[in-house]
Amino acid sequence: MVQPLKKAPDEEAQVIIVSGFLGAGKTTLLKRILSWGKDLSSTVVIVNEFGDVGIDGSLFTGTRSGILELSGGCICCSLRPGLIETLRQIQEQYRPTRILIEATGVADPSAIAEVIAKDEFRDEMALSKVITVLDADFWEERENLGSFYLAQVHSADLILLNKIDTANEYEIPELLQEIHETVPQAQVIPTVHCNVDKQILWTESSPSKSASKVELISALTGDNQNSDGKSDSRSCADHSHENHETESELRRLGYISFVFIESLPLHEECFKKFLDALPFEVFRVKGPVRFGDRTVMINYAGGRSEWMDWEDLEETRLVFVGIKVNPEEMIQRLEKCIKRT
Repeated sequence: MVQPLKKAPDEEAQVIIVSGFLGAGKTTLLKRILSWGKDLSSTVVIVNEFGDVGIDGSLFTGTRSGILELSGGCICCSLRPGLIETLRQIQEQYRPTRILIEATGVADPSAIAEVIAKDEFRDEMALSKVITVLDADFWEERENLGSFYLAQVHSADLILLNKIDTANEYEIPELLQEIHETVPQAQVIPTVHCNVDKQILWTESSPSKSASKVELISALTGDNQNSDGKSDSRSCADHSHENHETESELRRLGYISFVFIESLPLHEECFKKFLDALPFEVFRVKGPVRFGDRTVMINYAGGRSEWMDWEDLEETRLVFVGIKVNPEEMIQRLEKCIKRT
C-alpha cells in the first residue's frame, strides 16, 4: 500500500495517463507495470470505468500500490469533480512520487491533462506522459468510433500498437506507417500483451513538448483567468468539452453500458455459446463469472475473450459496453444460462 510522505516537499509527482479504446489492453499494461518488482510503494493508481460497477480495481489485489477506483462515468466529464477531489486527497494523504491514471475507454486524455494543469496542482504534480494503447484490429474503424478515439491518438506521447499477434504480418508495416503519419510527434511501439521496455515507459516527455501540450489544452478548453485573477471554474459542459466528445454525445452515438449480476452459478457451455453469439456491436464484456465448481475472470473485446482463474466464488458481475445494443435482450439470453437447480 502507498506510504505517506515518500517524496520531498518540493518534488512534483509525475503523472502518467494511460488511455485507449475499450479492450485495447490498458489494464494489461497496468498489471505489467505493477508486477515489475521495482519499488512502487509511492505510486498511486487511479482506475476509471465507464460502467456503474467497478471491475478493474479488483484485478490489482496484492500489488504494492494504492488503487483508487472511479466508476459510473468518465473522469473527463461527469466524474471530473471526483477526479479533482481524488487528486487533492492523494496529495494530502499519500504525497506519492508517481500517479498512474487509467482512463475509461471513451475518455479524452487532454481533458484529464487540463485537470493536472490546474493552478492548485501545478506545484504538486506534473504531466509526465500520455500513453495510448491501440488495438491493431480497431485502427481501420477509427473514423466510426467517435472523436474521442482520435483524441486519444493525437494526445499520445507514446502509442502501444497492441495485439499485433492477431494482425496479418503484411499489415503491420502499413499500420505503423499510417499511425506515424497521423501522429508524427508520438513514439509508436508494436506490442503483444503490452510487453514494453521499462525505460520506454518511465522516460519523461521533453519539457518543451509538455509545455506545448499544456498550452494547446488551455487554448482548446478556454482555461483562462477571470478579470479578478482567479481561474475560470465553469463546469466541463460550459467550456472544457466544447471541442471534445461529451457523454451526451456518446449517448447520441449509441454507446451504452449495463451490468449483469447473478449470485447463482451459470452453465459454462451455455455461457461460451453466449459469448460466441455476441454481435460485433458489443465491444467489451468484463468481470468474474461463477460456474458450478469455479469462477473465472472474463475479458472479452472485439470478438475474442481471455479467461483467468479467479478466487472469489461469490457471484457473477459482468460489465457490458457496446453501441446500439439492447441490454434487455442480452440479459434475457444470459439468464437462460443460470443454474437454477
